[in-house]
Amino acid sequence: MNIGVFVNTPAQVHFFRNMCFELKSRGHEVYILYRDYGETKDLIKEFNIPAFLYASPPTSKIGKLVQLPISVIIAARYLRDKKIDLVIGFGVYDAYTSFLLNVPCVVFTDTEPSLNNFTYAIQNRLYILFIDNIITPVFYKHDYGKKHVRVDSFKELAYLHPKYFHPNDDVFKYLGIDKSEAYILLRFNSFDAVHDTGLNGFTTEDKIRLIKELEKKARVFISSESAIPDQISSYRLNAPRSRIHDIIYFSKLLVADTGTMVTEAAILGVPSIMMHPKALVFGNFDELEKRYGLVHCYDEFSEDVIEKANDLVNGSMVKEEWEEKREKLLNDKTDMVSFYIDYIVEHYGGDVGND
Repeated sequence: MNIGVFVNTPAQVHFFRNMCFELKSRGHEVYILYRDYGETKDLIKEFNIPAFLYASPPTSKIGKLVQLPISVIIAARYLRDKKIDLVIGFGVYDAYTSFLLNVPCVVFTDTEPSLNNFTYAIQNRLYILFIDNIITPVFYKHDYGKKHVRVDSFKELAYLHPKYFHPNDDVFKYLGIDKSEAYILLRFNSFDAVHDTGLNGFTTEDKIRLIKELEKKARVFISSESAIPDQISSYRLNAPRSRIHDIIYFSKLLVADTGTMVTEAAILGVPSIMMHPKALVFGNFDELEKRYGLVHCYDEFSEDVIEKANDLVNGSMVKEEWEEKREKLLNDKTDMVSFYIDYIVEHYGGDVGND
């Protein structure tokens, strides 16, 4: 098969990286398209991934919607020359591009189409019309009917499963600290995606408060999609984007207002706190908190967040407890890479050479 793969965010680069490698090893041709969004371009370069830049979206949500048809046309023109048999991605751009090319489209998502987010709900309803299948975790709360395929896994297992991820402690050189020194990682969202419309995370005052409290316990580093306020810019993490999972793995705690990195920490056996107004709207956080006890979710910043962070940092057996919880999760869940590839090849490709 000739497969077009859309990667529009840093998490999607990680999600599809091992899949693309495996598909190529099986004899399929893979053509990756990406947007210059957030740290996506940096990851593409650091991983040395051959890819086509099809969009540099504006920062405003309205601008992105206006730019969308132009980006779809650019993507379709690029893929038409490749004689694509299938398009895969996370929706919207890949769905509309596949429609123009008249080829099947399979998307993955773990973002719930919350009714309280009108913009994302409408976007979701529109692109679903143009896809053939949508793959989600089994605990995803929304139902898409006949198009819906569920897998008992997390998207993060496509790159953080022990089969693919092997932590390297040379990242301490980027942190400028000794390997024996404890550190805490804070991750701040930009809230500029369509599904973040009307939502907010930590305020500048919240961030300052968090740092003042947590640095009493360990070194603090900030990873942020948005600009870091001058008052706390000295805490900025300076490391290659591609090494963030090593940095999470060796951290003592992650506190964030963005979902992907919280899930990544949980899968790596690192205690994490999620502060997000709709954290438990999404099935993955419900699963990680209630079934596995790997994350703690809060819908707003409060003293409870500070107290829980202190408890997790101070606990003498926290690392051992989280490792046990992680092992349970890994034993329960499916290898996402194998599942996804087997599904698309079985349903859309058949044997190479018999397309």
